[in-house]
Amino acid sequence: MSDLFQLSSPWWEFVLRAVAIYVLVMLLVRLSGKRAVGQFTPFDLVLLILLGNAVQNGLNGGDNSLAGAGILAVCLIALNYGVAFVAARSPGARKLIEGEPVVLARDGKVFRQVLRRELVSNADFLEAMRETGCSEIERIRVATLETNGRISIVLADDESSTR
Repeated sequence: MSDLFQLSSPWWEFVLRAVAIYVLVMLLVRLSGKRAVGQFTPFDLVLLILLGNAVQNGLNGGDNSLAGAGILAVCLIALNYGVAFVAARSPGARKLIEGEPVVLARDGKVFRQVLRRELVSNADFLEAMRETGCSEIERIRVATLETNGRISIVLADDESSTR
């Protein structure tokens, strides 16, 4: 029973591991692009599960104690809160962490190269148009890929519509 709470490493090693893995995973998610975050497919769910399994040993270093799990959980939640706190108060940090919205179309012209670069399929763009009630590309004043992966569309004859 005492093994449940017996750490195999010093507490600070768990904190260091949590910080290192958190930064690595955040960087990888950031590099994967906005659509990967904003639109979960079954493949993305599989990736998320496998990613969690892949970093597990890096986090706990083979420790299976409740104390180690508790330290890691508290540290990861604190890191997430800290990142959100900084992003909410610093435009520069927010830009670094979340990125910036990207214009996909303007004045009825769709920027196909931008769609490809941002990994937005034509089907996803057309779906956003349908959800906005836009049947013709010419009606688009501006279409933007938001930092959360959603596509927002403002129509030329409307003030705002979003997906």
